[in-house]
Amino acid sequence: MNSEELARYIEETDRISQPWLLIQLRLKKLQENRQNMSSDEYIAQMSELHQELMKLGEWWVGIEDDVFNP
Repeated sequence: MNSEELARYIEETDRISQPWLLIQLRLKKLQENRQNMSSDEYIAQMSELHQELMKLGEWWVGIEDDVFNP
């Protein structure tokens, strides 16, 4: 699945409010654009994505069924 397909999936399933999917989309776009970036820029953006993912924490604990099984 490329970034356009993932974006379409997120829109069509009304999952724009699910931050882990938005991070996944950003990661996919970063992977697709890798060849156009310097190593330092790629590492910096990957680090930023990692920090964003870690900020999500375990907010889903206790509501797994509601969040992951729409």
